[in-house]
Parts: sequence; C-alpha cells; structure tokens
Amino acid sequence: MTLLATETPDATSGAVAETYREISHLFGRVPNALQIYSASPELLAQQWEAVRYYRNHPTLSAALLASIRMLVSKNNDCAYCVGFNEGLLVNMCGQTLEQIAATKADPEATPLAPKDKAMLLFVLKATVTPHAVGKPDLDRLRALGWTDRDLLDAVVHGARNTAVDIIFNTFKIERDF
Repeated sequence: MTLLATETPDATSGAVAETYREISHLFGRVPNALQIYSASPELLAQQWEAVRYYRNHPTLSAALLASIRMLVSKNNDCAYCVGFNEGLLVNMCGQTLEQIAATKADPEATPLAPKDKAMLLFVLKATVTPHAVGKPDLDRLRALGWTDRDLLDAVVHGARNTAVDIIFNTFKIERDF
C-alpha cells in the first residue's frame, strides 16, 4: 500500500471522479500510477493531461516513449515503471521479452528503427549527463528528421519520468499489473 492517502475509483467525487472516469474510459481502470496523484487533484489533472498529450504525439511513437520510460526508470531503480513499460512494449508494441532484456542490458540493442533509436539514446544521455549534450547531438537528430519540438518533447518526457520515479519510489506505489 502506498504511503499516501489516495482516493480509490469507487470512493471519490468532484474533479478526481471526473478525471478517473476519463482514465477508466481509456485504460479500463485507474492504475495506481495515476491514483497516487489523487492526493492533489490539480496534479492529477496535470499528469492526466501529460499522459493524453504523449499518447497522441504526432511523431514520438508508443514504442519509443515506452522505451524511454523503461530505461530512465531502470536508471532510477523504479521497479513499478520498469515493469509497467515492459508490459506495454510486449502487449502494445509487439516486442519480445528477449528484445526487452537486450535493450535493458544495452540500449544500443533496441529493436526500434534507427531514427527512434537515436532519439532514445539522446534522451538517455540528456537524463543521465545533461551537461554532456551539445549542438552536434541535436544536429545529428535534426539530420534524421527530428524537429526541435520533438527534441524538447522527448527530453521533457524523460525528465518527467525521472520525477515520476522519485514520486513512486518515495511513496512506495504498489504494482497493480
């Protein structure tokens, strides 16, 4: 059980209940990963908006985003997020457990397309050693067709995931998948 008092879907009202309805409509339930934010309805709304934004991103694929989250969370030792994103990669993106294990052991081994692989490696660099990122890194990605919006969105996604990992690890979120 999480260390925070959270609202369950069957015992909520107001803004939290409305957000939970939207979440349930999309996922079929309200995962603990979103219930944790019910302690602050405004943060729940912000987090849900971010989920919707990235879920419908015009260029960052679901497999790329799940890979970013999985590897950032691996670096942050967040078992919940690693497992959740492994499940997404298998069930929604068609990756095998062997491919996922290889990616976790060496991100260069990812089965993503070369353009997505380059973005993944860039985000990992940005989230681990941001001072080492330079203009040549961005120029390489731009040459592959990524826009500055894509670069910012991908790094923000990885950075936000670091914050999520801290929150989940701090408040001991329970696995529910």
